[in-house]
Amino acid sequence: MIDHLGISVSDFEKSKALYDKAMAPLGASLLYMVPEEYTAGAKVGGYGRDRPVFWLSAGKEKPKDHQHVAFTARSRAEVDAFHAAALAAGGKDNGGPGLRPHYHPNYYGAFVFDPDGNNVEAVCHDPE
Repeated sequence: MIDHLGISVSDFEKSKALYDKAMAPLGASLLYMVPEEYTAGAKVGGYGRDRPVFWLSAGKEKPKDHQHVAFTARSRAEVDAFHAAALAAGGKDNGGPGLRPHYHPNYYGAFVFDPDGNNVEAVCHDPE
């Protein structure tokens, strides 16, 4: 139902460094940077596996509201690797990899805060 989603970040390069590392275990990467002549000079980049679906946009200040974004992992191992990579890149732990049976029996997720305090998750819904 959602075609793509974007969030504003206060330090594009710092956020990009985290997302570059955290997305790699999920098979995703930065696929496109919008030419700055179309963004009034702001940095805007899109991540995805086959096409950009998650966008970072440079803001002028730290966002006041924190967002929650969950990325689909194709396995529980990808969730584990996402969490480890995000922490190694400077993310803050907000719930290590594990089952969240209060959502459903096979909900396996991990959570980190990005540099702006957004709650970023990788989740796998498949049985082990």
